Amino acid sequence: MKDAKQHILMIDDDEDDFFLVNSLLQDVAPNQYHVEWCPTYETGVAAIERKQHALYLVDYRLGRHTGLDILRHFQHIGYEAPVIVLTGKGDYAIDNEAMMAGATDYLVKGEIGGPDLERAIRYSIMEHKHLQTIAENERKYFGIFEKSHDLIILADCNKNIIEVNPIARKKLQYPREELLKMNLKDLFMMEAEALQFLLDICEENAITQKEFTFKTQNGQKLDVLVNASKLDEKLGTFLCVAEDITDKKREELEKQHQEKFVITGRIARVIAHEVRNPLTNILLAVGQFKQDMPTAQEDAQLYLDIIERNCTRINHLVTEMLQSTRMMELHLHEMDANEMVHKALSLSEDRLQLNGIRLKEDYMEEEVKLLVDEEKMNIALLNLFINAIEAMTPDEGVLRISTAHENGKVYIRIADNGIGIPEENKARLFDPFFTNKTKGTGLGLTSTQNIILNHKGTITVESKIGEGTLFSIILPVA
Repeated sequence: MKDAKQHILMIDDDEDDFFLVNSLLQDVAPNQYHVEWCPTYETGVAAIERKQHALYLVDYRLGRHTGLDILRHFQHIGYEAPVIVLTGKGDYAIDNEAMMAGATDYLVKGEIGGPDLERAIRYSIMEHKHLQTIAENERKYFGIFEKSHDLIILADCNKNIIEVNPIARKKLQYPREELLKMNLKDLFMMEAEALQFLLDICEENAITQKEFTFKTQNGQKLDVLVNASKLDEKLGTFLCVAEDITDKKREELEKQHQEKFVITGRIARVIAHEVRNPLTNILLAVGQFKQDMPTAQEDAQLYLDIIERNCTRINHLVTEMLQSTRMMELHLHEMDANEMVHKALSLSEDRLQLNGIRLKEDYMEEEVKLLVDEEKMNIALLNLFINAIEAMTPDEGVLRISTAHENGKVYIRIADNGIGIPEENKARLFDPFFTNKTKGTGLGLTSTQNIILNHKGTITVESKIGEGTLFSIILPVA
C-alpha cells in the first residue's frame, strides 16, 4: 500500500526542538506527516540532494552555517522545494532575507502552536504544488510559442505588438526590437487589408481562417492564413496566429500554369493542323495561278502577292504559336545564377542607354549554380527586360534587378516603375497572342513562361497601375 504520509526533513542542531515539532504535528494531524531529523548542516545537505521530502524545516542557526546557506544550496543544485525557516526569535531583517533567498515561510520557535505549524506546512506544500503546475504549464505553452511553425503575434488593446515568436521574426525578417515598435497594421502589404483586419477583429472579436498578405522588412510578399482573437477581455490583448501559405499558393499557381500550358499547347496543335492544311492549298493554288497567268494582268499579280504574303505570315504565326506552347528540348549545363542574369542583361544594354533607363542591381553574394539552357534563358530574360524598358517613360525609368537564394531556390526579380498592368489583364498575360502593343505578336511572354516551366521553375507577376510591375522567376538550384 502506498505511503500517504507527507515526508518532512527537519535540519536543526537541537534535538529537543525536533521532538517538540514532531509531537505538535502528531497531536494536530496524526499519521499525516513523517518527520526525519538531521542535526548538522552537512547531513542536511546530503539528505536534500536525495530530493525525497515534500517540505524542509530549517533552523536559522546551524553552528558556523545558517539556514540561508541551506537555501543557497537549494539554488546551487537547482532543486525547487518548499522550505520553512525556523528561528529562536523574530527578526524582520532575517525574515526578509530568508524570503528573498527562496524560503516559503518564516516561523519563530515558541510563538507558534501546533495548528499554526500544521497549517503553515500544509499551505506551503499546496502552494508549491500549485506553483509547479503553473510553471509546468508555462513551460509547455512557452515551448509551443517558441517552437510553433506558425507566426504567433501578441498585441495590446491599441493593436501594438507586445511579443512575437521566433518563426514570426524569421518569416517577417525583422529583429524582435523592431517588431515591438510596430502596430499590427504595419504587417500588411495593402492598407485596405489592414483596415479590414482591424475592423473585423474589433467587431467580431475573432477572425478564423482568413487569407491576408503580410510584407517582410524587405518588402517581399508573405501570403498568410490568419486566426486572430481577443486573448483577454479586461486587458484587451489580442492573439494572432498566422500560417505561412506562400509556398502552398505558389505550388497551386505552378499547377495551374502547368495545366493551362498543356491545354494551350493542345489547342495550338489543333489550330495549327486545321489552319495549315487550307493555307497550304491556298499557297499552292496561288503559285500555280501565278505561273499560268498572263503577265499583262498587273492588278491580278498585285492581289495574288498580297494573298501569298499574308498566307505566309499566318503560317509563320502558327509556327511561332506551336514553338511557344510546345515542350522543348533543353541543352542543360551548370551556370552561376548571377552570371546568367548579367549575360542576358548585357543584350539589352543598348535599349537601356537609348531610353535613358537607370539600372539598380542587387545580387546575392554567394555563387549559386543553376541547371539551364543558356540560350533559352537569355530569350526568356531578354523578353522581360525589353517589356520593362518599353513600359517605362524614357529618361524617367528605373529598372531594378535582384537575385536571392532561399530554401534551395533562386529568386530573380525584375521590377520597373512603368505604367503597370490592369488587374483584368494579369490573368491573360501569358496567353498566346494577348498583347497591348500595337506591333506585338503577343507570344513573347508565352514563350518566356514556356522556357521557365521547362526549367521546372515558375514565373509570377505583381503590378499596380501607375507604379510599375514586378516579375519574379523562381528556379531550382542545381
